[in-house]
Amino acid sequence: MKILAPLILSVLITGCATVPQPNVAPRVPLPAQRPISTIGLERVMGQTARALTQTFGAADADVQEGSARKLQFGSRICVLDAYLYAKGSGEPVVTYVDARQRDGSAIDRASCVAALSRRDGGK
Repeated sequence: MKILAPLILSVLITGCATVPQPNVAPRVPLPAQRPISTIGLERVMGQTARALTQTFGAADADVQEGSARKLQFGSRICVLDAYLYAKGSGEPVVTYVDARQRDGSAIDRASCVAALSRRDGGK
């Protein structure tokens, strides 16, 4: 009995011990993504390469990478990158555009499209 009592006591004490939980950061929901506005980009979004060259003149750069194509147009004001992707078996169309000033700083994409629409001689 004297041996059994400490054994029972140690089992009871062990049963009361808590198991340490790993440090897990609480889940924080991601902020909702805002849709990218295409206002002012109607002359570009959904257009084919042919339509872009009719609007802006010859592209300054034409890069093909896999099924994607990037056409780059520049003016004294800005540089516009138009990314074309095929949907199904159709002709590739612009699905995204990016714009920057000549020095690399930010510029509104619609403002760049407007500036490119007025460029002289394709520059």
